Amino acid sequence: MSSVLKNWMINIVVIMAVLMTVAGYVDSFQLAGVGAALEASIILSLLNVIVKPILIILTLPVTVLTLGFFLIVINAITLSLTAQFMGNAFNISNFGTAILASLIISILNMLIQNFIVKPLIKK
Repeated sequence: MSSVLKNWMINIVVIMAVLMTVAGYVDSFQLAGVGAALEASIILSLLNVIVKPILIILTLPVTVLTLGFFLIVINAITLSLTAQFMGNAFNISNFGTAILASLIISILNMLIQNFIVKPLIKK
């Protein structure tokens, strides 16, 4: 298995776990189950590869003016798009919830990647 595919699959599992964690703690962020979390993590990772770079380029002046904090809004947009693609299996009640969830997802993803995944890959 190539290292790119292996890293993508690890990222899918990490995002899936983080999405389920956020769904467990934020009432207005709902997933239908583990299968929905897996589907959402795949869609979200594809959106991060395809749509997110386009959004970053289009909003570059705003991102620079806000010292990068606008990237949280871009993450919330990709999360909202994921929820729209999934229909009733993944619901986010409003954009404020999407911003909060994207912030939590970013922090948890960074912590898991740096303190769990990277040390395991080095072994």
